[in-house]
Amino acid sequence: MYPKAEILFPVTLIPRLRNLKGPGWAALVERISPLPEMHPDKLAFCLLMIRLDGCLKCYSGSYKFMRGCEACAVQSVMQFKGSDEDLLQMYAQAQRDLAAYLSGREKPTDGQSTS
Repeated sequence: MYPKAEILFPVTLIPRLRNLKGPGWAALVERISPLPEMHPDKLAFCLLMIRLDGCLKCYSGSYKFMRGCEACAVQSVMQFKGSDEDLLQMYAQAQRDLAAYLSGREKPTDGQSTS
């Protein structure tokens, strides 16, 4: 049987990512974790993880899907070659993209936004 896998990165996994990088990442995870599920900052974090994990390309027969969302998320964060600051910049971009989408200024993209 396969581990539990979702269609997109589940918010319940956020606290489990705290100790995978440095203090900047840990501070972000600590700040985001207690927020309500639909809080824009938590949604932006999920968008960051969806992009980092490649959730939009995951499907039920893929190796990543068979391993489960937690293993995929942990591996994606641990293997990220950039710094905490790079991750925080990606998070800030996810916040901007989400705000633009929610305000109706922008249509959703495939995560390759350059704005």
